[in-house]
Amino acid sequence: RMMTEQAKVPAIRFAGFTDPWEQRKFVDFVEASGIRNKDNLQLESYSVSNDRGFVPQDEQFENGGTMRDADKTAYWIVEPGSFAYNPARINVGSIGYQSTRKNVIVSSLYEVFKTDRSCDDRFLWHWFKSSLFTKQIEMLQEGGVRLYFFFDKLQKSEIWMPNVDEQRIIGQQFDQLDSLITLHQRKYDKLVILKKSMLEKMFPKDGESVPEIRFAGFTDPWEQRKFGDCFEFLKSNTLSRAGLNGENGTARNVHYGDILIKFGDCLDGERSDLPFITDDTVLPKFAGSILREGDVIFADTAEDEAAGKCVELRKLPKEPTISGLHTIPARPRFFFGTGYLGHYLNSDAYHRQLLPLMQGIKVISVSKAALQDTQVRFPGLSEQAAIGAALSEIDNLITLHQRKLELLQNIKKSLLDKMFV
Repeated sequence: RMMTEQAKVPAIRFAGFTDPWEQRKFVDFVEASGIRNKDNLQLESYSVSNDRGFVPQDEQFENGGTMRDADKTAYWIVEPGSFAYNPARINVGSIGYQSTRKNVIVSSLYEVFKTDRSCDDRFLWHWFKSSLFTKQIEMLQEGGVRLYFFFDKLQKSEIWMPNVDEQRIIGQQFDQLDSLITLHQRKYDKLVILKKSMLEKMFPKDGESVPEIRFAGFTDPWEQRKFGDCFEFLKSNTLSRAGLNGENGTARNVHYGDILIKFGDCLDGERSDLPFITDDTVLPKFAGSILREGDVIFADTAEDEAAGKCVELRKLPKEPTISGLHTIPARPRFFFGTGYLGHYLNSDAYHRQLLPLMQGIKVISVSKAALQDTQVRFPGLSEQAAIGAALSEIDNLITLHQRKLELLQNIKKSLLDKMFV
């Protein structure tokens, strides 16, 4: 057979492998392997989710209980080392690999199959999660509103494969990458939970005069004062979103959408890329609302209880900065410890006061009047600084793991593109 087309090999390859990859149809190396559970064996029921693969049905569905006693003679018995997928949801990645050491059962709706020795299952598993498989599905899928991808379609799908030794190494590498991703995801999740519990314990609860946790050496009672005694509102600006999205200019702005999503409790304006104001002539109009370090900005509207989320300005960029539409900027009337206000004003202890004052059904908003009605609680300055520093340290760790996680996910995405053909 003449090789007219360029021999197919991936962009990145492990050293020592030089053979061209070959294109194969699934029918050559997979076979349906589900066994009907005709004796109604009480095996554990599993389902397949698009993000977690095989999961016990009790975990996937709260009502695992009602499913538990159903007649399961129509279910498939799935042996270890088999794949199973939902033909109606395969396009969103609903496929699983059975890697437990026991037989389990899945609904009769699933397609169940095994591969022969010429295919490494881990290699295939990661290929299933790449865009190459999605393209095959799009080419072969059919049906009305719901598109099904039954086993006969899978058998017609094509895949480029190297020999099984090279497959195995590729599969192992992606498995290791997945373990790393899971590790950082867990660290990130733990830190988020730690921060949530710190926020609950480091500020006094309703009716309490001191918090549950305090740094050693601090014993003074906390103060409570009206919001209006602690802050003055700056003039809000009315520039439209279009005027607030410049690539360059002489003034910058903090947009309410970023307060809700992008920023944590404190904003380091030197490090974050705040957008510019497109029309420089407006600045003189807003001389009264140019922000200073230590100011706080509330987002006055959101589609949920995030309305009233706030950010404390730590460092500001060198250009004058104002806050945009749907924000309420406020300036403390006296000094607070760095980072204290950002964390306190976003804590449940403070935010709970706002909930009964919020207005709206679909989009919820908070007004200056509502803020005026709240009470602000704080300890002495050095205790504030200690609380601000501790919570900011956790924020930095959260950001660090979030970045690592994103980096690993990007590496994986790019390797999926470059290590398969």
